[in-house]
Amino acid sequence: MKKWIVVISLGAVITLILIFFTSQKSQEETTGLTISSVFKNNEVIPKKYTCDGENVSPPLQISSIPKDTKSLAIIVDDPDAPIGTFVHWVAWNIPPVEKIPEGIPKEEKVEKPLKMVQGRNDFRKIGYDGPCPPRGHGVHHYHFKVYALDTFLDLPPRSTKKDLEKAMKGHVIRRGELIGTFERR
Repeated sequence: MKKWIVVISLGAVITLILIFFTSQKSQEETTGLTISSVFKNNEVIPKKYTCDGENVSPPLQISSIPKDTKSLAIIVDDPDAPIGTFVHWVAWNIPPVEKIPEGIPKEEKVEKPLKMVQGRNDFRKIGYDGPCPPRGHGVHHYHFKVYALDTFLDLPPRSTKKDLEKAMKGHVIRRGELIGTFERR
């Protein structure tokens, strides 16, 4: 009887170890998209793409998109905001393209220059609204996160970052991130 308990316990430990290492591996596999723009990682976002400029979305170049990608999603947020992480853009059902042009229209359902659905940012507006930190609050970091998904999402326009993250759960094949900075004095 004691031998069976030892065997069963050993089997449970091995199973838990395998589950741990499998989940670690799948997390690692999701990274790997390379995101670039008119600014480099951890460099200043040009004024044109902020509230002090034209407030248009910057162009994004995406490389290493897996062949089985059905759609892309974007989340842009600022974790340095005084009220906590502030969302500047959520978009999904973007075709798996290597270039997202600047100036995506601020519409719920975009048809041109490429198709996508956009949600509500924390300015309570649709589409992209650029960096606009409080004056004198120091340098803020803007995280441009792109996700390669294995599906299209059944998510209505005007959805929030939280809604998008919930809908993406279990569908992220790969992801990438570009961080830009901005400060208003």
